[in-house]
Amino acid sequence: MLPLAFSQLAVAQSTQSITNPTSVLSIFLSLLVVVAVIFALAYIMRRFNVTAMGSGQMKVAASMVVGTKEKIMVIQVGDEQHLIGITSHNISHLSKLDKNLDIPVKGMVRATGDKLSSADVFKQKLVEAMAGKLNPNIEKKNTKEGAKDA
Repeated sequence: MLPLAFSQLAVAQSTQSITNPTSVLSIFLSLLVVVAVIFALAYIMRRFNVTAMGSGQMKVAASMVVGTKEKIMVIQVGDEQHLIGITSHNISHLSKLDKNLDIPVKGMVRATGDKLSSADVFKQKLVEAMAGKLNPNIEKKNTKEGAKDA
C-alpha cells in the first residue's frame, strides 16, 4: 500500500513539473543556450575559414575577397599554380601562373627547415600575438630598424 502511494505521488510531481512555469522557462532557456552555441560555432568556423583538409595534392596558395560573394584564389596542383575566380554560382579558371608564388609552410622553421611540434607552433604564434598586444610599437621599431639598415 505504501509503495503505491509513493508511485502516485511521483507521477503527480512529474506531470506537475512540466506545467510549472519555472520549469517551462528553464527548458526554454536551455534550448536557447544550445541553439546559441550552435550558431556561435558556425560563425567561428566561417570567420576563420575552417575547411576540411584534403590529401595534400591541391593547396590554396593565396586568396583574396573581391566582393560579398566573390573570391580570387591561387591554387597549387602539383608544381603548377592556377588563378581562379569564385562566385556564388560559378568557378572560372582565369590563368596559369608563369612564376609560382611562395606558399608558407605551417610548422616549419624557415631558417633551418626543421619541423616544429604543434605545441611549438602554438607557442610561437602566442608569443607573436602577445608581443603585438603588449607593445604595439614593436612592429614600428622593427620597420624603422629595417629602414636604417637599408
